Amino acid sequence: MFKSLSTKVILFGFIFTFFSSFGQSYFIGIFNPSIRSDLSITHGQFGTIYASATLLSSLVLVWIGKKIDDMDVFKFSLFVIILLSFACYFFSTITILPFLFFGIFLLRLGGQGLMSHTATTTISRFFEKTRGKALSATWLGLSAAEFIFPVLIVFLLTITSWRNIWITISILVLLILPIISFLLVRKVKLDSRETLLNDQGSKLKIKDWTRSEVLKDYRFYIITLNMLAMPSIATGVFVYQSFILTSKNWGPFVIAQSFMVYSILSVVTLSITGFLIDKFTSRKLLIFMNIPLLLSAIVLYSFESPISAFFFLGLVGVCNGFANVLGSSFWAEMYGVRYIGGIKALTTSLMVFATAAGTAMFGIFIDAGYTINEISIFSASYIAVSIVLLFIIRKKLEPIYL
Repeated sequence: MFKSLSTKVILFGFIFTFFSSFGQSYFIGIFNPSIRSDLSITHGQFGTIYASATLLSSLVLVWIGKKIDDMDVFKFSLFVIILLSFACYFFSTITILPFLFFGIFLLRLGGQGLMSHTATTTISRFFEKTRGKALSATWLGLSAAEFIFPVLIVFLLTITSWRNIWITISILVLLILPIISFLLVRKVKLDSRETLLNDQGSKLKIKDWTRSEVLKDYRFYIITLNMLAMPSIATGVFVYQSFILTSKNWGPFVIAQSFMVYSILSVVTLSITGFLIDKFTSRKLLIFMNIPLLLSAIVLYSFESPISAFFFLGLVGVCNGFANVLGSSFWAEMYGVRYIGGIKALTTSLMVFATAAGTAMFGIFIDAGYTINEISIFSASYIAVSIVLLFIIRKKLEPIYL
């Protein structure tokens, strides 16, 4: 029964991260040209609206996400499913800028925010000694979606309108996810099912930090600076992929095809990272997380050939694999699981905020006339500084044992 229940929880996490794609920047970014054309807006205007709506969603997520600590996971999941389905339908109806703002707000909150939050919080609390592998399997859902959707959506846009695509997505979410949630997690309670032992065979108990205590820990801010590098920079790339294509003179399908490499390397890295976490802990691996992202910025700056797109997004995919698992595992490992819903609501909110900031900055830089090479230099500088700060405190990344 334990193994069966564990499998169900992991499958639930996999499916929820897969469906979180409908609020992820890489997915919404595919529709960027169509939306801008219909509404007659610039890159900068789209970026400002996207960033503002994302910022609002991150603030709301801090409050709503904490509720998972006090609610049955099945009931919480139903709320998230209904929200995402409505968001997708509403997004198909946008005709004016205020509707675009509200549509993006709902997609970012329900999709990237609450879908991934529900999945990773459930996994983080249910598992302990195999948390790394469980989270790796969970995040494979998003990687699978990133492999499938870019080319599929680009193809569908050649045969139907972008609005019809979003209506179809809304229906699929509402039909499929409630049944899946009922079958997989209706009996699951947010309690850890595994016991971590020390060398003497006694149970180890990590101090459970409240969210207010975490906010007083200076290490939290340096760690967060590193955690936010991937979402902020990758979001800018995903949302403004059409700008990158134009700047580099790449063909229209280069980014979509490169996403396959991104997805494959994300999957490979996810699988490896889970085993490494369970063997060495997230705390020891964290210092390596953003090195591939730094290399990707250097590649984007240095090369113009379409082939470089595959190396660029491939390295982003490696970082994504590291970041997804480490970002989900580290907080539970460092601060305990009793209040992990509230802590992850905060960190997920900050992650969503980072995507808003990244989108806004990219849009501002683009409208100001900066090239993609210059933007790459700014990105690389931020990544390098965050890695150096983390290196300085690396020996202090230990939980408090009771």
